[in-house]
Order: sequence, then C-alpha cells, then structure tokens
Amino acid sequence: MLDEESFKGDTGNRPSLDKIGVIGLGLMGTEIAANLAAVGHCVRAYVRRPARLVELKALNLIPTTSMQDLSDCNILLSMLPDDDAVREVFFGKTATEGIAAHLGPGTIHLSMSTISTTASAEFAHAHKIRGQDYVAAPVFGNPAAAKARELAVIVAGPVTACKRCSPLIERLGRTFFVGSEPAQANLIKLLGNMMTATTLQVLGELIALLRKRGQDPQQFLDIMTGTMFGSRVHTIYGRRIVAGDYAPGLAMPMALKDVRLALAEAEKASVAIPSVSVVRDRMITAIARGHAARDWTALALLAFEEAGL
Repeated sequence: MLDEESFKGDTGNRPSLDKIGVIGLGLMGTEIAANLAAVGHCVRAYVRRPARLVELKALNLIPTTSMQDLSDCNILLSMLPDDDAVREVFFGKTATEGIAAHLGPGTIHLSMSTISTTASAEFAHAHKIRGQDYVAAPVFGNPAAAKARELAVIVAGPVTACKRCSPLIERLGRTFFVGSEPAQANLIKLLGNMMTATTLQVLGELIALLRKRGQDPQQFLDIMTGTMFGSRVHTIYGRRIVAGDYAPGLAMPMALKDVRLALAEAEKASVAIPSVSVVRDRMITAIARGHAARDWTALALLAFEEAGL
C-alpha cells in the first residue's frame, strides 16, 4: 500500500475551492452530495427529473437538469450503477456526445461507482488523452453510513489528482489510498463486496437452522459478534436479518452485478472462487422468486423460504 500521507492535500479543514459537480443522485449519491454541501462545498447536482429539483435545493445543492451546467466543474463526482452507465454519461456513443468532451483539461473525474477493473482502466485512458484525470474512489457502506459520514472510501489514481480530491473524500468517512492505478481500487471494492455477500449467505443459512430448532438467533449473534465475529457486517446485517429488514441499500440486481464482475475478475486471473459462484446462483433464484426490489440481505429470506419458515 502506498503512503497515505503522500496523497493528502494541504487544505486542512477548509472546503475545496474547486467547483464540484455530481452525477448519479440515487440513495448514495444524494447523501454524499448533501454531506459535501453541508461542510461548505459548492455542489452542482445533475438529475434527469425536474421533480427532484426542489428536494435537492433543500439540501443546499445547486440542482440542474442540464448536464452542460457541469462542464466548468473542476471535479466531477459520479455515483452510477455500472460500466455502461459511466461510459454513456461521460463518453457517449460519439466523440462529442459524452460530458468528458466538454470538460476542460485538468478536470478530475472522481468515480465512486462499483465497476469492473477493465472499465476503470478504459475510462482512465479516455480521460488522459483529453488531458483530464480519473480517480477511482468506490465506497464500502450503505446510504445510512453515507449520511453519517462513516463510509470507507478506497482511492486510487494519479497522486496529484488524489491530493486535489482529498478535501472532498475525507468528509465522507475513512479513506484508504491503495495505488496510482484506478483499477486497483475497483478490485478491492469488488472483492470486499464478495466477503459481504458470502457472509450474508452463511448468516441466512445459520439463522434458518436456529429457527427450525427453536433457538433464538439473536442470542447466537450476540455470542458470535461479542467474540470471534465482531465485524460491522456480522453485527449490522445480522441484526437486520433477524428483524426481517430487507429495505434496499444494495438491491439484489445490483449485488448480482457485483458478483458477476468479481467472478469475471477471478476467471481472468485463473482463480476459482466457488463460494461466490454459489452466491450468484442464490441471487438469481431470489430475483426469480420476486425479491428483486429487496436488499441483498434477502439472501437470508430465500434460505428461510426454502427451510419452510
């Protein structure tokens, strides 16, 4: 891992003087943009639907339905769902269609999306030939963590560009700088998500077993999280599963997208990750059974259904 101190800017606690634009105002993007505005950053927010303008203005953002209003931003933050969405927004189908064609040299694309390493490298190259920088900064955490500024932000990209982005990133939670190639951050994000996904699968199976045997699953979780398994994943998601809380933070289809990306990375490296293949199949089944609108914690709900609970 590279020296984190070498990436930090010298602005202290002062907001960046850069003009900030945000594209991708879903649950996560909205919380991130609102937090940046709350600490004094001037944030322009692009949305497609005019109905959201009032809501975003109330969060001290400068909302717009014209992407061209972001063309003079110095840092453009994106929180988009997948490779294709980032490609379409920034590079379009023609040389002049995407927003990147209208950004000036020196502009930084701060990509917080969970995407493939191949796409990340592609986007970094496409920005470089335009004289722009690309920094990957995918996050661990759900919308509640984003609101509380408790995200873990995994950052990789050119050192000078990371320094420029530092005053923004540090407002969102804990920051980990992992290298100068953006794809490095994306690989860590994908593999971290697989640790969560496989944990959710195991939690669902064990809680189903406990319930079938008439024992209290919360008691089990309290023992495990108080001894060997005290991670946020086991504690927070375990509590949600026991409570039957499947409100989407990461909806099942988006989680399945991440699983497929991780499996592609593994195949490219000739590494078998069979536990993740199991999770892929379980997610496909969950979606087929009508759970597409639920959080990926609904892997447990599938286990309950199959156990007759």
